[in-house]
Amino acid sequence: MMLIIDLCWKKDSLSSLEFVNPVKRIVEGEHQPFIIKHFLELNEKDLVAADKIIMCGTALKDNEFRKHLSRFSWLRKHDKPVLGICAGMQIIGLIYGTRMFDCKELGMWKIMTKKENIFFSGVFQAYELHGSAIRTNDNFEVLAKSSRCVQMIKHKNKHIYGVSFHPEIRNETVIKKFLGI
Repeated sequence: MMLIIDLCWKKDSLSSLEFVNPVKRIVEGEHQPFIIKHFLELNEKDLVAADKIIMCGTALKDNEFRKHLSRFSWLRKHDKPVLGICAGMQIIGLIYGTRMFDCKELGMWKIMTKKENIFFSGVFQAYELHGSAIRTNDNFEVLAKSSRCVQMIKHKNKHIYGVSFHPEIRNETVIKKFLGI
């Protein structure tokens, strides 16, 4: 079963229509069973039941999740595949000790693949909607970058991936390929 985590500031907020529902639509289209949980309602039972986890993005100035990072400590011991989208990538980075910096990217951006991966090769376009980015550390491989910041990471020892862009908007194949891991 797929666990989709809503990272928006409030359960069932208007933002979830923009950031969670498109992910839900893609997962449904691939005929994958799933549940959606708001991050403040997430529990150990949900994590154990999940085969894979997608942490959805949030609105540009919605950083409420950063006040609750301790709720994501499970990432350190979790051994199932995880995909963090935008805010989800920030959480992954912060849990593994990276630092944030201002990096505003809005709209379509050119992304360059830096390391061979299952999602992309070469140069591609992606939809961006973020004001911050992570600086990677020794826990991660950088898979892709824009001219300004890291766009795609993979944990060196786990199937934990992060994308700074929004694949639910333009690059649905990222989510579909993640479902196939």
